[in-house]
Amino acid sequence: MLKMIIKNRKEQKIVVVVEEGKLNRGLVFVMHGHGGYKEQSEVQTATHIFHTAGFSAVLFDTTNSYGESDGKFEDSTFTSAFHDLEDVIVWAKRQAFYREPFVLVGHSMGGMCVALYAEQHVSEVKGLALLAGTVSGPLSTQLYDKRELEEWKKIGIREFSSTTRPGLIHRLKWQYIEDRLKYDLLPEARRLVMPVLQVIGDQDRFVPAAHQKLLYDLLPGRKELHVISGAGHNFSEPGKTEELRKILAAWVQNLGN
Repeated sequence: MLKMIIKNRKEQKIVVVVEEGKLNRGLVFVMHGHGGYKEQSEVQTATHIFHTAGFSAVLFDTTNSYGESDGKFEDSTFTSAFHDLEDVIVWAKRQAFYREPFVLVGHSMGGMCVALYAEQHVSEVKGLALLAGTVSGPLSTQLYDKRELEEWKKIGIREFSSTTRPGLIHRLKWQYIEDRLKYDLLPEARRLVMPVLQVIGDQDRFVPAAHQKLLYDLLPGRKELHVISGAGHNFSEPGKTEELRKILAAWVQNLGN
């Protein structure tokens, strides 16, 4: 395992981990979600599956999150996370382990980031795995209570409890919502011609299965949609990480076929 520090376009520190594969089957980038970090269970599960299958894996902490990279969570936006992904890939292209086409895996907002990258760089992407991936900024914003949004906009910042680190209180600026509304995978979903895996929990409060189905119906190529019964947004309930592992392992096994 190699752990290093690179700089993004804003000269902020991004901590990157590279697990080089011995079988040289390819390369995968694994991206955490909003408020997440590279050590999260779903990120580590995906990394282990691909590394075991012979892929080199790159995972990183975005800026403005709770990992080891620079920035404050209250300044986080989809744009900043997406730019970090782009900057990590640009850096990787100069490294000896780089292989193309590569696979992209993302959880939650990280899923939307990797899917947007795939829409914009179709020839670079061999496969796309979305783990509870956000589908549409406008659609996901509709899940908030209208009065809550009005109050958030009025005050300019919101406080809420973390779902990934119990006891932690998040502070998030209104600009997060304004920025999020700019992004939607659905209009260009037809560009996702590579094999696509979607995995969702039927108890997910943040990314409903109905949103996943909207994307699934627009995908033109090889695609799979798995709904894990009893699983929430992070697949952390007893036995659900193992179900996620089995789904991912089977998909990776068939990726070259």
